Amino acid sequence: MIALLIARNTFREASRDRVLLGLTVAGLAIMIVTQALTPLALGEGGRITVDLGLTAISLLGLLAVLLVGTSLVAKEIERRTIFNLLSRPIPRPLYLVGKWAGLTASLWTVAAALGIGLWLILMVRGGADRGPAMFQGVYLAALELGVVTSIAVLCSALSTPVLSALYTLGFYCVGQWSGDLRAFAEQFPEPVATMMRGAASLAPNLPLFNMRSLAASGETTSLLHLGIATGYALLYVTCVLALASAAFESRDFK
Repeated sequence: MIALLIARNTFREASRDRVLLGLTVAGLAIMIVTQALTPLALGEGGRITVDLGLTAISLLGLLAVLLVGTSLVAKEIERRTIFNLLSRPIPRPLYLVGKWAGLTASLWTVAAALGIGLWLILMVRGGADRGPAMFQGVYLAALELGVVTSIAVLCSALSTPVLSALYTLGFYCVGQWSGDLRAFAEQFPEPVATMMRGAASLAPNLPLFNMRSLAASGETTSLLHLGIATGYALLYVTCVLALASAAFESRDFK
């Protein structure tokens, strides 16, 4: 119940943030402007629309996490409002879970709004048959944002907003290229290779949530893929928030 209250307040605060509104408008504008390029696509306008639309959702969502999520806890500390919260019988783990849930819900709302906008554009273009694949892509992109948000909450609970943004961006980049990093590690001596494989294993497997190419072709993914991606996201978020809670419990704000 406490986590839900914190999540609701975080959601309301994030929803009022001009950053999220501005990114939503920017995403819709990108999708509309993209239509000016479709005559040059040699009949692949629908593919480009879906591909760029899903890319915009992922990248603008990441930008929102970096601008808003990495300062979630730090902002409370700077305003000293966290002392009023934690002086009450509110467990610190529930505080972090509520923060993550509230911001994730806000990002999912933005992703849903952009997904609906993309679907309307596809309908106008006569590409409504790509809708199911596109919505699956939006769902996976939303899962990815939930995972990245948990990392932002972890970093925000331990460091300053600037460093939190850098750490989160670093995890995101390593996660995107985790497969390439493992392959690249084979070219180095064993100690370095082990370190690189360890970094790739600790970072989230973000390619699991990427089906832009598939959705651009109008092909849906399997229910098994969606189930594995959902289970992986839940497990990874749980582990990251557990680590964040353990570190946050021992933090002294005096």
